[in-house]
Amino acid sequence: MRKKLVVGNWKMNGGLDGNETLLKALADAAPSLDGVDVSICVPFPYLFQPAMLLENTAITWSAQNVSEHMIGAFTGEVSAAMLREFSCKYALVGHSERRTLYGETDEIVARKFITAQKAGITPILCVGETLAEREADATQRVVGRQLDKVIELAGIAALENSVLAYEPVWAIGTGKTASAEQAQEVHAFIRNRVASRDSGLASKLLILYGGSVKASNAAQLLIMPDVDGGLIGGASLIAEDFLGICRAGIGAG
Repeated sequence: MRKKLVVGNWKMNGGLDGNETLLKALADAAPSLDGVDVSICVPFPYLFQPAMLLENTAITWSAQNVSEHMIGAFTGEVSAAMLREFSCKYALVGHSERRTLYGETDEIVARKFITAQKAGITPILCVGETLAEREADATQRVVGRQLDKVIELAGIAALENSVLAYEPVWAIGTGKTASAEQAQEVHAFIRNRVASRDSGLASKLLILYGGSVKASNAAQLLIMPDVDGGLIGGASLIAEDFLGICRAGIGAG
């Protein structure tokens, strides 16, 4: 049985005082979360806060993005080496908002994946389709293409030190959620696609679901056999809601 992983993505939210309150609540609850792995993706300027407040807990902290470049004249970018100095465990790559709002291509995402791994950070590769693509019955084609570009540039073995996250774009911040069965269908497709190249790796691969996950629907999603955790957006900003999701992960483990 793969241990569940719950990752909170704060996106561009937070402030010093509010962050401290939330992180202290998570730190206090950490001993009760022994059956699930938990990580928090905070905005870059606030990485020092979880590094201080979660240091002596099992909860880790991570980055919402990473540059595909290691060093150089790339004003405004943050390198994987810099994130490593803050002891980030994971970095999101290819989040749907980066793809849609900032035009990140499959190749750019793959290069970010590779760069994060070179710095010792585990990439969380996000894949998913838009509403138009789902309605055109193109979900598998789109998700397969996004995954295949990483395999093409990084190699299938690179997936062993990564996490995947299926996030249907139509269910992010919209209040819509894929049903447990819809999520399972795509997760199974992803695992089978990896298994066609390396069955052993596929059996160990963590595949998270992200898309309006709440404490009220987490249990139904996380009980699915190929759903190994959640990539949580808005609910991760409210301690009790996020902790409720984490506890659902323990119950589904």
